[in-house]
Amino acid sequence: MSESQTLPVLPLRDSVLFPGITMPIGAGRAGTLKAIEAALSEPGRRIMVIAQRENGDLVTPDLLHRVGTIATISQVQRGVNGYQLVLHGERRATAVRLEEHDGYLQAVTVETPEIASENSEAPAFLALVRELRERATDVGRRSGMPEEILQRLIAGFDDPGRFSDFVAAYVDATTADRQALLETPEVEERMRRVLVHVQRQLTVLEAQEEIRSKVRAELGLRHREAFLREQLRAIQKELDEEDDGSDLDELSEKLALLDLSDEVRREVDRELSRLQRISRESMESQVIRTFLETISELPWGERSEDILDLPRATEILEEDHYGLKDVKDRVLEFLAVRKLRQRFQQPPQEEELELPAPVPAGDPEAEPEARDAAPKPDRKPGKGPILLFAGPPGVGKTSIAKSIARAMGREYVRISLGGARDEADIRGHRRTYVGAMPGRIIQGMRQVGTKNPVFLLDEIDKLGVSFQGDPASALLEVLDPAQNDSFTDHYLGVPFDLSEVLFITTANFLQNIPAPLLDRMEVVEFAGYTEHEKLAIARQYLLPRQLEENGLLDGELEVSDDALATVIQRYTREAGVRQLERELGKLARKVGRRLATGEVTAMRAGAEEVESLLGRPRVHPERAAKEDQIGVATGMFYTPVGGDILFVEASTMRGKGDLVLTGQLGDVMKESARAAWSYAKAHAAGLGIDEEAFSRDVHVHVPAGAIPKDGPSAGVTMATALVSALAGRPARHDLAMTGEITLTGRVLPIGGLKEKILGAVRAGIRDIVLPKENEPELTELPDEVLRILRPYPVSDLGEVLALALRGASLHEGQLRFSSEPPREVPAGFPH
Repeated sequence: MSESQTLPVLPLRDSVLFPGITMPIGAGRAGTLKAIEAALSEPGRRIMVIAQRENGDLVTPDLLHRVGTIATISQVQRGVNGYQLVLHGERRATAVRLEEHDGYLQAVTVETPEIASENSEAPAFLALVRELRERATDVGRRSGMPEEILQRLIAGFDDPGRFSDFVAAYVDATTADRQALLETPEVEERMRRVLVHVQRQLTVLEAQEEIRSKVRAELGLRHREAFLREQLRAIQKELDEEDDGSDLDELSEKLALLDLSDEVRREVDRELSRLQRISRESMESQVIRTFLETISELPWGERSEDILDLPRATEILEEDHYGLKDVKDRVLEFLAVRKLRQRFQQPPQEEELELPAPVPAGDPEAEPEARDAAPKPDRKPGKGPILLFAGPPGVGKTSIAKSIARAMGREYVRISLGGARDEADIRGHRRTYVGAMPGRIIQGMRQVGTKNPVFLLDEIDKLGVSFQGDPASALLEVLDPAQNDSFTDHYLGVPFDLSEVLFITTANFLQNIPAPLLDRMEVVEFAGYTEHEKLAIARQYLLPRQLEENGLLDGELEVSDDALATVIQRYTREAGVRQLERELGKLARKVGRRLATGEVTAMRAGAEEVESLLGRPRVHPERAAKEDQIGVATGMFYTPVGGDILFVEASTMRGKGDLVLTGQLGDVMKESARAAWSYAKAHAAGLGIDEEAFSRDVHVHVPAGAIPKDGPSAGVTMATALVSALAGRPARHDLAMTGEITLTGRVLPIGGLKEKILGAVRAGIRDIVLPKENEPELTELPDEVLRILRPYPVSDLGEVLALALRGASLHEGQLRFSSEPPREVPAGFPH
């Protein structure tokens, strides 16, 4: 028996080193690195190389085979992640004992000598050697090795044992098969086993060549990808490793579990049958598979359970948003209806159902009870409403949709329609097109995974139209409660139920939405926030968020209400609060910089500190005039960013009796001015106007000439300025007015009254003239505004002039002027 020697162990994963073979490896495990260092420290640089039974990072003696190869480390290169080695196998050895030593494994090894053939000159043995050489040569030739190199390589081996080890090292075999060859010391038996593996690989190579020629003839060079797949499939078949179609079975099982209607089930079964018949490498197979996978991922029967706890929903809505009472009421009404409809759901029947006893005809006392006991018809879940949130930017239309989903316990999905100009964005592409996909509605439903989510269609008024179709028309079916229970996407080609979806759309301008589409939605108006509401929002939501985002702790920055009001009035001009949040963020950053440099440890910002932090004010709102003037009246106007006051100036001059209008006035405002001019002419005597005044030119101007202006609500203001200028009587500076006028002097209702009054109050005016028909809208004003407001509802221009012109009063419906203009409000009008 050979002498034993103790050597460090180098474990190999998924590989076997044979004697006479040189193999490069990479080593990075800690124990392996220590074993290599131990081997390098010895003169012979020998190491025992043993294959692992299982592929794992943690190696123990039990995980190693007992037979390995004693190798010499011929080259070493140290890298960042370990060693790069070149090992040269010397001889077989058996590990008599394996144990851990100083963090690595070492083995007591005994050399395993080869057992040569009893008669190396026997014909059978010589035939075996020749057969192995010829088959190995065939494998090398079919693998593409040059003939000259192949012959020289094969001829270089005289020892049959060494040659069998060489072939075993490169034959296509598993690690377990290689280890079995290494553990076979009998040369003749090892050669027989190696020959079996070589013959198997040769058969596979022959089959591969046959498959390659057949596939190339059938598909050609253009279908290279399909050819490679077919080649792989044929090889797997030869090796009895062919895929059994488990992925297709899995898809079939998923489709079978779906709650589909009969129509959809027939279509799915038909496409699945086609998929099973055609070749998986064909283009159509991929199209059908993608279609069926899309069907399997859609929520055909999955629903979110509605949380019908109204107090909780109220708490969530109030927590997330300030104000927006109309929107919150609509959501709570929807939840209340869903809760009441639960009473219609038929209770589950027991196994034994006791039927009510028959009731004799004509029994008046029993018949009502029997009628109550009769089962009621089952009712479907209520259809989701389709809401349109319309209002200026930044008022919370998009964010409240997410709060609604949270309050209802539903999933939330949002798609933006801004700039969409292709019908396929909504309804998808037909599957005949390359790269076809479902529309964004179906994609959103697949993404959210339930059939009753809150689905937000953002910026619906920004839809475009192109030669590819009109997406607004495609939305008609989606947003129609009478039709969307069978919405058909072009890609699916089968109906999908959208009736339980709570659709919410948002828009800034209703006039940009086509009338048929607008008719399908319930409009919820979002008015701009008042200054009081902005102050509350900034205090409760915006300021804490900006302090956190800019790294400020509690107490490091305190902002007074006066400072917030200054930021709102003098640094922002908007209906929403986006710019306000940006300004508060800027304020926080300015203070944060001072804190970071050590200038201050904390700061309280009042109205005086705002300008030093934010710079000069960028907004200059109109303020009430300081004194009465002839020919100057105060009106009110409304824009998407809120209301404000404007001044209408009228002046007479020598001329031919012409009316001159300036200030970028629109057609409607010009017509209002001409109507006021005609009214003044027709009622000159009652208005105290000298007839000669109409022989002079009158110039009416509305300041801020760079801004276009239009609308009928400035009619009473223009009439007041004209009459004031023509009659030579000053108009009150502390009174603002709005209303449309007719040639006969009637005052007609207008829109945007709430925002206009809020703008006037902000400008310092408390006395407001408004059309009588708009009087009910005063209830929409905040309580703090109603407490200081003095409204004057009017229905005739004479009433307006009696209020607006100094020294004017009404007596029995006739306008009268005193010689000395009074400074009090005329009698007959309530404060």
